Amino acid sequence: MARIRSVTGRRQTPLDQGWTLTVSAPGGSDDGAEGIPAPVPGTAAQALQAAGLWSAGDPAPLHDRDVVYRTRLTGHGPRLLRFHGLATIAEVRLDGERILTSDSMYLAHEVPVTLNGEAELSIRFHALHPVLAAKKGRARWRPKLAEPAGLRFVRTTLLGHMPGWCPPIHAVGPFRPVELVEETGPCRVLGADLRTGYDGRDGHLSLRLTVEGAAAGATGSVEVAGRTAPLVFDGVGNGVGGFSADLILPGVDPWWPHTHGEPVLHGVTARIGSAKIDLGRVGFRSLEVDRGPDGNGFALLVNGVRVFCRGGCWVPVDLVGLSSDRAAYEPELRRMREAGANMVRVGGTMLYEGDAFFELCDELGILVWQDAMFANFDYPTDAVFLDSVRAEIAQLLDRIQASPSLAVLCGGSEMEQQAAMLGLPRASWTQPALTAVIAEETATRRPDLIRVANSPSGGALPFIANAGVTHYYGVGAYMKPLEDARRAGVRFASECLAFANLGEDDPLGVPALHHPRWKERVPRDPGASWDFEDVREHYLEALYAVDPRRLRYEDPDRYRRLSRAVTGEVMQAVFDEWRRAGSSCAGGLVWQWRDPWHSGGWGCGWGAGWGVVAADGTPKPAWYALKRAFRPLRVILTDEGVNGLAVHLVNDTARPVEALLRLTAWRDGAVPVLKAERPVTLPARGAATLAAAELSDRFFDTTYAYRFGPIPHDVVTAQLLSAERGAEPIDESHYFPKGRALPRSDLGLTAMVEDQGKVWALRLATGRFACSVHVEDDRFQAEDAWFHLPPGVERVVRLRPRPGLGVEDGMASAGRPVPNGEVHALNALAPVRYRGNA
Repeated sequence: MARIRSVTGRRQTPLDQGWTLTVSAPGGSDDGAEGIPAPVPGTAAQALQAAGLWSAGDPAPLHDRDVVYRTRLTGHGPRLLRFHGLATIAEVRLDGERILTSDSMYLAHEVPVTLNGEAELSIRFHALHPVLAAKKGRARWRPKLAEPAGLRFVRTTLLGHMPGWCPPIHAVGPFRPVELVEETGPCRVLGADLRTGYDGRDGHLSLRLTVEGAAAGATGSVEVAGRTAPLVFDGVGNGVGGFSADLILPGVDPWWPHTHGEPVLHGVTARIGSAKIDLGRVGFRSLEVDRGPDGNGFALLVNGVRVFCRGGCWVPVDLVGLSSDRAAYEPELRRMREAGANMVRVGGTMLYEGDAFFELCDELGILVWQDAMFANFDYPTDAVFLDSVRAEIAQLLDRIQASPSLAVLCGGSEMEQQAAMLGLPRASWTQPALTAVIAEETATRRPDLIRVANSPSGGALPFIANAGVTHYYGVGAYMKPLEDARRAGVRFASECLAFANLGEDDPLGVPALHHPRWKERVPRDPGASWDFEDVREHYLEALYAVDPRRLRYEDPDRYRRLSRAVTGEVMQAVFDEWRRAGSSCAGGLVWQWRDPWHSGGWGCGWGAGWGVVAADGTPKPAWYALKRAFRPLRVILTDEGVNGLAVHLVNDTARPVEALLRLTAWRDGAVPVLKAERPVTLPARGAATLAAAELSDRFFDTTYAYRFGPIPHDVVTAQLLSAERGAEPIDESHYFPKGRALPRSDLGLTAMVEDQGKVWALRLATGRFACSVHVEDDRFQAEDAWFHLPPGVERVVRLRPRPGLGVEDGMASAGRPVPNGEVHALNALAPVRYRGNA
């Protein structure tokens, strides 16, 4: 049933104080052991770390010990104990009497109890390793992703068990809230079934409440979007009654992903007698999948409109404490939206996120692709296991039943792919019993969702790119040229573009690149003879015509700057290819959005992770590139060979845009040898393509396809300017016919500091085309970076103070931090220095 936020006549007390924790040998007694304070919700790792007994930088295993949590309860009379998540083999006792056992961290439990004054509540989390060692049964295959192999029997997260890319931090403890509920009113609301629909004009809301203790003839009502309807009483049986209502909301404002409209939400409130029931907020939207004329596509239609889904694969923000409150989620989800992402995938190797995650995605207009928590393994098919899975999926869908952001429910990650790649016969690739359970619960509880059997799946092989959903690493791990992004015919990449992405900050300096621990934390596939730094270096050589290995030891600073730029350049090029008009692709989600390894106190910045955001929340250079590639209004340039340069105009917004398209070809990055302009109209939620040759009344070989003599230019710039706001820049793209390795020279780059009152900004300009312009400032972080800057264009970049900036550090007389740093470009001979009050 849908989550009930609050009910008058119910006292709901979080049990988040007074807990202690002890650790013992498996099955051993902890009598007499002195407990340490333990946060709840929280984990044993979190408590032990706070006590100085465990370190995330060098994590000791926790699955070989029992962990016991204790607290005291007080009260008189009947209560309800709620446990929203216990990781993982848990035994709960009240005053020594066992009241609950649980073997799934994904199941919530409610236990009725009666209090007679003061009582001790204890939760013993049994050591997981002995339990796994006792599990028997032969799987059809054994994956290399996670260990030990017995994890397939137990419903727990794979986080902490995936060597090569995830810290070995074990999830143990009451990681979700524990609550004590007391009913104080005349009736008790047992559940709410809340469903919405949208037909393109009108919204529909269906509500059924199940209530205990309602008197015959009780009346009620429901209110949503300014409309009120009566709740119809269905009668009483054994003290339990039902109230239901169906509402049509003519012309209701629908919910959209933020790139295509407003994510409008409407509060829902029900009343039964004197009881007021807050059912949270709902959004009205429709979902469909367009399979295309060949039946192999996967394009998401929201409210009848095709949406290009872009974003990333989620990594929990707090791997130690597994926090699920709004304060933990909000900065990262807002950072995703700021980058233009409109979809996030919670993959099967992670864990189900808390209610606040979905509430924020609802508010921010970010679609959610939710995997069931299954990955790579061949899972059991016995009735007990499948019943546990059924309850797991039912609870997940019930608690987020009204969430409009939830769009896709997928059966898990890479199970079909794993079986196929290990050479098993086709009949062994799928797991029909598990798939059926997930499909049945989804159809019953969230029939509006798009269901995907597994990620990837849908082609002649599960991982084929040109059918269904794929994990696309042609450009990336398989080191194909950029052209493969089109040649592969990708339909939807639920994972893609994994690289060892360098951050902008390197507290250890140049020597870190040569330290053995650097390689320890560079992500790799288990058993592979290469890692994702090798992948990055392949593209570094291909795009910048350098020898990465030689550059790394001869000029490590240059190596770092090119390495920071190259992954963003590749990602932007691929997404531009996928977003152009006529592309077969309808979405791409980068693997991963955030690093799991933390740089503060976990080894001080060793390694370069998959994330486009560092574990401390700092955007990496690749994040800025994706922010450009994800813009709702976009101009894109693609090389069409002898057909010349194509200009693609994309407008995801709800209204047409009048603009001016300006095309300029630069010789030596400074002299315009071609200038052409044309007024254009970008259709609402649409895309268009025109040939660059149409913009000029004379032949110009923009792509150097015909090779008549020396090439006359090294950069082509397309600028999209607003016709409605005085030629204000909307977007721009650049094409490099000779490659991105422009010669280093004196660019005439200038940087002027501007005091804009509460914030500082830099006004940047250049006399010659500047590549991958970025700011280095110990006190400030630029809001935009790693962008190309053509001559004749000024770019104003706001500066944000870095977190933790001391008041005494670099202050002006007014008591504000003063910018003091350098502006770099990859093709500049030297950086440009600036200072705020100089």
